[in-house]
Amino acid sequence: MANVFESFEGSQIQNDDSLPLRPMQTVAFHTLGCKLNFSETSTIARQFRDAGWQRADFPAVADVYVVNTCSVTENADKECKQIVNRAMHANPEGKVIIVGCYAQLKPEEIATIPGVDLVLGATEKFNVLRYLDNLKKSEEAAVMACEIDQATTFVSAHSSGDRTRVFLKVQDGCDYSCAFCTIPLARGKSRSDTIENVVRQAKELVANGVKEIVLTGVNLGDFGIREGTAKHQDRFIDLALALEEIDGLERIRISSIEPNLLTEEVIRFVAESKKFVPHFHIPLQSGSEVILKAMRRRYLRSLYTERIALINECIPNASIGADVIVGFPGETEEHFMETFNYLHQLNITYLHVFTYSERVNTLAIKMDDAIPMNVRKNRNRMLRNLSLKKQQAFYQSQLGKELPVLFEAERSGELMYGYSSNYIRVAHPYNESLVNKIIKCQINTINPEGFAEVILLGETVTV
Repeated sequence: MANVFESFEGSQIQNDDSLPLRPMQTVAFHTLGCKLNFSETSTIARQFRDAGWQRADFPAVADVYVVNTCSVTENADKECKQIVNRAMHANPEGKVIIVGCYAQLKPEEIATIPGVDLVLGATEKFNVLRYLDNLKKSEEAAVMACEIDQATTFVSAHSSGDRTRVFLKVQDGCDYSCAFCTIPLARGKSRSDTIENVVRQAKELVANGVKEIVLTGVNLGDFGIREGTAKHQDRFIDLALALEEIDGLERIRISSIEPNLLTEEVIRFVAESKKFVPHFHIPLQSGSEVILKAMRRRYLRSLYTERIALINECIPNASIGADVIVGFPGETEEHFMETFNYLHQLNITYLHVFTYSERVNTLAIKMDDAIPMNVRKNRNRMLRNLSLKKQQAFYQSQLGKELPVLFEAERSGELMYGYSSNYIRVAHPYNESLVNKIIKCQINTINPEGFAEVILLGETVTV
């Protein structure tokens, strides 16, 4: 049985100048899940760096391993165990610390994984350094967690490293109660940063050479709720308007936004914006209104259709992605084909397809008519194939068009990569002078790997 401690009373989630420097010790990180998790891992890594730690690439030998977990699917839970095993194989004496959504939802379960030394819940994951002095390898892992309703503080975070695009966290938590989702149990209620602080961070990132900021959150469109209140003090459009005015910030991308929160005002703003790119990711989850209601989503298919139609009208070249869940309890073959046919005719670009998995403490786990796993997987394959065809069709529709491409440091052999403003993945012969530059390009061909090959038009795009 794990040792369970209460969270430090009044602990502040920030760097502490009194923390000891350990210049000779190393730390390695591994992140599962969403872009938000990556931004938070980067923030924790910067805390270690500022305290004098050296970073090692996971799963190299390190003194400490920090694993930031996800718990959207059952596979993410199992993967956590595999990652711990890899860390212990690299260094059996290394201390393993688990943070993230899985750590908040199932701390006692994680504490039983051989090799785990410390489990930190939602309120403590940014306080890792505070626990290291007394942390020792033990058969019993320590658990520092709290009830999720105590997670009311917003903590700023952004990704860093060799990514040209930076993921900037502006919102956390969710007040929705979708039947399949554990995120509110893992991250708490909706809460946001202030517009002033987001703008300040964005300016700092621009000063450090960042060309594109991706706004991230659990429920991004719900931006504006502050700590200690359920009322919105700002709106997402207010944040967008403020970021539009930042000198030198060339691109802003919206990571994902619920269809009921993607207002006509936001769509028309993006259409006219010089900085917000023509790319939307809008969760759908099902094309069947029967299933949408069972999922307790806050919209029906008709509203989703209206949003897509307005984007197509205002921003004809926009890339549009959608999340879809297959195999939800009660999803008959008729319901699934309703989803498939709806997506087939819908003018969108790609799908992120998730196979429904039972999650403890959700409404859906109590529902009847569970779908056999082989049926779920077959439906997943059908929608993934549909997604591939839609993406190929969208790429083909862009042939000959002139689009700004942000080239990244990532390379594979003789190739470098980048993204157009409307999220077309570009491959080009490596040229170091192109890294972190936005270049006007003509989409020339689509190669067998599915990347767009471009002709450089030799003009750097600036706002």
